[in-house]
Formats: sequence, C-alpha cells, structure tokens
Amino acid sequence: MKREPTGPQETPSQTAGPFVHIGLASRVAGLGGDDKDLGRDIAGPDAKGRRITLRGRVLDRTGSPVKDAVLEVWQANAAGLYAHREQTGAVEAGFRGWGRAMTDFDTGIWQVQTIKPGSVTGRNGVKMAPHILIWIVARGINTGLHTRLYFDDEQAANADDPVLGKIEGPTRRATLVAMRDSQAPDPVYTFDIVIGGPDETVFFDI
Repeated sequence: MKREPTGPQETPSQTAGPFVHIGLASRVAGLGGDDKDLGRDIAGPDAKGRRITLRGRVLDRTGSPVKDAVLEVWQANAAGLYAHREQTGAVEAGFRGWGRAMTDFDTGIWQVQTIKPGSVTGRNGVKMAPHILIWIVARGINTGLHTRLYFDDEQAANADDPVLGKIEGPTRRATLVAMRDSQAPDPVYTFDIVIGGPDETVFFDI
C-alpha cells in the first residue's frame, strides 16, 4: 500500500525572474516604491573615509549582459566595522553599509556609490583585506549567488587575506578583484560578475 506523506512538503524549486526587479527594485521597474536611494549612497553622507564608485556588468556564460539582475551589497566602514548590533564598536551615525543596485535595462551596467571599506577582523583575530560582499539574483538562477569584491590597489592586504588565499590559482582569484580606473579623477572600480562558463566569477556556498 502506498504511504501518503505527512506534514509540510517541500515546494518545487524554480528559477528567479525574469521579473525579480519588480519585487526588489520597484522604482526601477516604474512602479514607484521607496527604494530610490538603495545603492545610490550606501555609506551615508556623514561616513568617514574615501568616497568611491563601484560599477560593472553581470554577464552570462556567453559574455552577454544580464540586464535585469539585482545586486545587494554589504560592507564595513572605513574603520572595518559593520553596522550590526552584535558588532563591537560603533559606526558613524547614518552609516548603513548595505544597499541594492539594479543593472541598467539598456547597458547592463550596475553602479554603487560608497566609501572604501577598511580591513575587517575575521575569525581568530585574523585581518581580512578590504572587501565588499555581494549577493546576485537574476533570471535563470535557482538561488542567489554570493561573492566578494576586493580592490586591486590593496595588493599587500590581498596577499594575506584568508579567503583569497584558499582560492587556487591567480586566474580564479582575479575574478574577485575590482580594477581601479586610473583615468577617473575620483576612485572608480570596475567589477564584472560572470555567471557560468570558463571565466565564471568565484562564488561562495553560504
């Protein structure tokens, strides 16, 4: 006799999108909403440190831009502290350290204004290189993808970073490093995220 399952059952999985921006960035989708400043300045006007711009594209395995992806970013302040109630030490008033950005529907470019984070103390008191945490969701993805953005002008800190040190090979590590535009008057870092294919960005199982 066939036994019927009891209790709640797992919901069938499906990919996100193609309309993830409607729920996560309604203003960008033309629906109004209260997300107008998400990603515009995730540090806040009173944050200390060097102001920077992050920008890049989300690309599929063929190199084509994914034009409706949503990115969420988290970061520490210039002193290496997160805006979190369990964080030891206080961040400056108004520092959020979190934001959301959409890839542009026409160009596929995403952009965030913030300050360059400081070095964060990780487990066992080990210092990590300045970095920004990124979560990406887009059509065709079953679950959000987690990655990190490091800075190419932090070579000494990057060399000692415990996370980068676990990634085999310079080519793979390079997928996590944003490149500074030397021609821009203010610091601009470019970071493309590749989903799939031989040049895929390193993602983390969190």
